[in-house]
Amino acid sequence: MIYCMGVVASKYSNKVNRKIQCTLCPHMCLIHEGNMGKCGVRGNLGGKIAAKNYGCVSGLAVDPIEKKPLYHFFPGQKILSIGSLGCNLKCNFCQNWQISQNCEINNVSGIEMTPEEIADKAKNTKNNIGVAYTYNEPTVWFEFMLDTAKKIKHLGLYNVMVSNGYINKEPLIELIEYIDAFNIDLKAFSDSFYKEMAKGDLRYVLNTIKTIRSYNKHIEITNLVIPGKNDNVDQFSQMVEWIATEIGEETVLHISRYFPRYKQVISPTGNQKLEELRQIAQRVLKHVYIGNVDEMNNTLCSNCGASLIRRSAYSVNLLSDFDNGLCVKCGNKLMEYAALRQ
Repeated sequence: MIYCMGVVASKYSNKVNRKIQCTLCPHMCLIHEGNMGKCGVRGNLGGKIAAKNYGCVSGLAVDPIEKKPLYHFFPGQKILSIGSLGCNLKCNFCQNWQISQNCEINNVSGIEMTPEEIADKAKNTKNNIGVAYTYNEPTVWFEFMLDTAKKIKHLGLYNVMVSNGYINKEPLIELIEYIDAFNIDLKAFSDSFYKEMAKGDLRYVLNTIKTIRSYNKHIEITNLVIPGKNDNVDQFSQMVEWIATEIGEETVLHISRYFPRYKQVISPTGNQKLEELRQIAQRVLKHVYIGNVDEMNNTLCSNCGASLIRRSAYSVNLLSDFDNGLCVKCGNKLMEYAALRQ
């Protein structure tokens, strides 16, 4: 079982009459004393918004960077990945619902760690490029993530955030200084989908993606395709057009196969639908991959078409025409792949 180090007060709050408002994410929860917000882990404790999951680590593993998924940020490398508890969206198809939707600390196995301990483990893990904040939604353990990210940055390692993008602009900007790469889950290009399936609002996710891009941070986008819910061709076409226009045609898009999880019983996405959507995306985006299927996901140079990286699941082979993020044949830079910061 996890035994938390204790609650940590948040500066992202306002006092509204007898309630405290959490201003970390777009829900802007107004919370009575002793109650939690929609995320289940941030609440009004002693007249202040505080996170009860500070230091609670539900998952700790060394993963391939491709598992985040990030395909154009240090491909073939390993990254220490950590997760905690809670989420500020309520996706009825959640893959990690045991830790994101079940916020009772005593019901989840895990360990207690300090930012210093995580930084020490990252530093001493062989062939590790840094820390990924993942598994559940990192926004809801904002303070713990930020404290850890500062220490990781100081070591010359990299920080990665895997997120639903449901965060207000002010805390996002504070965080951006320390996060080197993002994978944002763009669940659909439909506000009705967000309201029905995730209890959220699409516009805030789009704003997050645009803000990250405006700070020139590495960003990749994942779209989990659920049959009958967000696989409409016209809607998908609008989404990839928006990505190409607002974020850029070099943006990496991961079209991911859905499997029934949590409360959702819809059958898995068919391979034919995934391929149809990939062909649509490739009309406007230069790097489109299919996830959660057993197939090759190779990287070609977007300029000359040279084969640079061959992938099979999480097995990665950097080919001879790939050199430090560049295409040897034409000199085109495709991705971050520099030496670790010193």
